[in-house]
Amino acid sequence: MRADRLLSLLLLLQSRGRMTAPELAAELEVSVRTVYRDVEALGASGVPVCVDRGPAGGYRLMDGYRTRLTGLTDAEAGSLFLAGAPGPARDLGLGAVVATARLKLEAALPAALADRARLVQDRFHLDAPAWFRDADPVPHLAEVARAVWEQRTLRAEYRRWSGELRLRELHPLGLVLKGGIWYLVAGVASMAGSPRTYRVSRLLAVAETGGTFERPAGFDLAAHWEESSRRLEASLHQETALLRISPRAQRLLPMQFGAPGARALEGAGAPDAEGWVEVELSVESRAVAVGDLLRLGPEAEVLGPPELRAAVAEAVGVLAARYARQPAP
Repeated sequence: MRADRLLSLLLLLQSRGRMTAPELAAELEVSVRTVYRDVEALGASGVPVCVDRGPAGGYRLMDGYRTRLTGLTDAEAGSLFLAGAPGPARDLGLGAVVATARLKLEAALPAALADRARLVQDRFHLDAPAWFRDADPVPHLAEVARAVWEQRTLRAEYRRWSGELRLRELHPLGLVLKGGIWYLVAGVASMAGSPRTYRVSRLLAVAETGGTFERPAGFDLAAHWEESSRRLEASLHQETALLRISPRAQRLLPMQFGAPGARALEGAGAPDAEGWVEVELSVESRAVAVGDLLRLGPEAEVLGPPELRAAVAEAVGVLAARYARQPAP
């Protein structure tokens, strides 16, 4: 670990020029005292590290000195697709690997291109998790990722959305990060057919069986995910609600219902004198749709189908009766 840190320190000085001890400590996630010791170790090994005193001082390499230790390891090269997503890289146990790969790239680039790369990093940031939701706890993610990479069969205990526990032998084919939630796409050893999707946070225990598996010929993770996402949306949104919504609800619809809300607005009718419009919104089962539509409050009226309108009216009636009573002291 110290050898990796010394290399990272050397590459930082080569790619960024003069840096203070606190700046180096922040980049390497160590104490300033550790930076002092590491700089001494570099000097003792023959690396010409210069110390500039004063307010504008810091550590730098002797003018003209450059190391050629910039070759990427297999792990570093494989981790580059996560270079713009430090959070997911850290979840997968690749945070340090990605950081080292990035430093090696910076050190290998000409000065002008390295400055341009840092400029992009300063101005663009990818934040994968969704708003207003804590990240799922994924204690087994690193083990699952290793099994994906090495094509190792996993014995997994999984809690379904209904609460039911299942024990499966899985052939892990890939990991997908969607809205800040990790999903595992895997075949089931005892079952034929298409791979299935498992939410990683619902894996209660995983263990390698000691065996390996062959990936299905031609399997494309991105294409499989896109197709399964379309099937899931089609299976969930089996009913269409006819709504009359206010101008405020028109702003809320895409935020609360996502793509179906946006599509509903695209097909909205002409606004009336008060700015209300009629839209057709794809909704889930009636029980789920009632709760979702009540989130719009008085900004929406369900016009149809009659069964859904009656269900919403019944829920509103129950709420009205409940709030008409005086609360218990």
